[in-house]
Amino acid sequence: MNGIYPRSFSHIGISVPDLEAAVKFYTEVMGWYLIMPPTAIQEDHSAIGDMCTDVFGKGWGSFRIAHISTGDRIGIELFQFPNQENPENNFEYWKTGVFHFCVQDPNLEELAERIVAAGGRKRMPKPRYYYPGEKPYRMIYMEDPFGNILELYSHSYELVYSSGAYN
Repeated sequence: MNGIYPRSFSHIGISVPDLEAAVKFYTEVMGWYLIMPPTAIQEDHSAIGDMCTDVFGKGWGSFRIAHISTGDRIGIELFQFPNQENPENNFEYWKTGVFHFCVQDPNLEELAERIVAAGGRKRMPKPRYYYPGEKPYRMIYMEDPFGNILELYSHSYELVYSSGAYN
């Protein structure tokens, strides 16, 4: 066997300027579960301290983190760093890296309004249909209250794209 098989998605890390506000948004608006409350992590020689030094390099100092989980058990790590910066435009889609994550909700219009009411914003004026007049598959790009880009889908990724969304 060549070891090639579809791996499961475990989690994503998101940087935010206010950890408590982000926990509140993602639990109260998105309905996700808090599985580890905000915790301070220090640069030291503990297991987590050494892991972070491997990732960030020496001199990272400290940060705060909380862990939440979606309804389908995908983890969300929320990070608040002391030197956190809010870019004026957090939508540099042409640069290498993750530029959005997507959440599925059959009533994406209601969720979009809840996100706006909580301080987020729409990146599109309204949801768009992949197959207008044929199938109810919709999407809209949004921002959370902290400027992170998220997309909302009405139906599963597999349904949208297995039907040839661009044909």
